[in-house]
Amino acid sequence: MSIANDGTIISTRIRLARNLEGYPFPSHLKDEKQAKEIIRLVSSGLNRLDDFVLYYMDAISDDKANFLKENHLISPALLERRRYSAALINGDQSISVMINEEDHLREQCIVKGLRLAGAYRQLSEIDSKIGRSIKFAYDEQLGYLTACPTNLGTGLRASVMLFLPAVTINGKLREVVCSIIVNHGHTVRGVYGEGSEAEGYTYQISNEVTLGHSEEEIISQVDATARKIRAIELAERERLKNGPSRLAVKDKCMRAYGIITNCVVLSSGELASLAADVKLGACLGYIPIANVSAIDDLVMSMQPYNLNSAAGRELSPDERDVYRAKHVSDYITRLVAQGARR
Repeated sequence: MSIANDGTIISTRIRLARNLEGYPFPSHLKDEKQAKEIIRLVSSGLNRLDDFVLYYMDAISDDKANFLKENHLISPALLERRRYSAALINGDQSISVMINEEDHLREQCIVKGLRLAGAYRQLSEIDSKIGRSIKFAYDEQLGYLTACPTNLGTGLRASVMLFLPAVTINGKLREVVCSIIVNHGHTVRGVYGEGSEAEGYTYQISNEVTLGHSEEEIISQVDATARKIRAIELAERERLKNGPSRLAVKDKCMRAYGIITNCVVLSSGELASLAADVKLGACLGYIPIANVSAIDDLVMSMQPYNLNSAAGRELSPDERDVYRAKHVSDYITRLVAQGARR
């Protein structure tokens, strides 16, 4: 089974940290006029070249801000500095440039699947365009100067989001973290990055240090680590299917499928848990869903602020839960019907 359809690799993210020469780092940036000047400098050059939309964090609604955060287009840290911060986001929302977060610039590209090199090429082009009109803070020995020492050097963070239910259920997560992730200089986090919890068997791995390694080396190392973890996950899935707990695992998956296609009220927390078990059931062949990545898209689209955006108004919690239950049931039922016909 290929990486594209075994459900293990969800997405790739490339992030570059940059600071402007001659300006204090955002943590010492107390002049609102100076902060707006940085936003203007970055946006004026980029908007002439690409279809980016500029969002001032102090000018958008809480609903819009949380919608962007839910979709991983901005970070929680950016919202903590709303008077000083902004974000540039392109048309298909694959690239966003956060301004005055921890660094003056946090450029990121998120794509589906394991496409580290391709995502880096896209973002490097944007970075070069910005750098033509702005001088970055750079040292010949240390490389790009950043607020956090772990980002010194290339300023590159390469991340891969993985779905690891079998590794988690079989109690192999600590072994994988210690033997592969940590030993290769990488780190593991939850869905929303550093300090967040894993949700729905989903984990984010990334390089921990950028100094002393080229961009190509970092990308190659993270790619190799993701592929090793994928191989372990696939082996552990075979253990789940054929091991002593196989009936319990199948029962868990089918119960989740029964609930998710018949419930009347469904919270976002319940959806994350149930969808993960339905996705596992599809990966193990118990539920005929061929396009398992569609489940990831579904979970994202059913988050609270995504639902508000789709409805064009602020839904009450009860309204969201009823809408989510109906839409998810219909969507999963269609995926199963499509899979059964193949």
